[in-house]
Order: sequence, then C-alpha cells, then structure tokens
Amino acid sequence: MGQISVTPEHLDHLLADPASTHVHPYQRAYAELAATYRGRPAAEIVPLLRAAADRALLGFTPADLAEQAQAISTGVPYELRVRVTGR
Repeated sequence: MGQISVTPEHLDHLLADPASTHVHPYQRAYAELAATYRGRPAAEIVPLLRAAADRALLGFTPADLAEQAQAISTGVPYELRVRVTGR
C-alpha cells in the first residue's frame, strides 16, 4: 500500500473530478495504464507511471511507483492511502 499527501485544492490532481479544470488526474492515467499494460513487465510500466505523476504534479516516491507498476503488471488491486493536508 502506498500513501500520498495532497492539499484540498490539489485533490483533483489525484482523483478525476468532472468539475475540475485539471486535465491530467492521476486516477485516470492509472486506470488507463492498468487496462493496457496488465501482464507487461513492471519495469516497462514505471516510467509511464512517473510521467503520469509528473503531469498530475504529484510526488510519488520511486518505491510507490514500483509497487503500483507491480500491481498493474500482475493485475492485483493497489491500495493508496490519501492524506488530505492543510494548505
């Protein structure tokens, strides 16, 4: 399980929100990668996740990205603990 902290005004960077003007929510990118790259090597998925995190302006650690890539590769659910912090 990974974890990330975001401020309330940047929660839309992580979670898709139809009312938001942020166009690169990580949730959407992760879902697309999971649908497309299941069964592929995790090492192939990590750079794609890093690019998605960078577009979403989120600071996942390399270990978090590797864990997410492994979950996508093997098709197992990935649990992310989100902490919403003050400004």
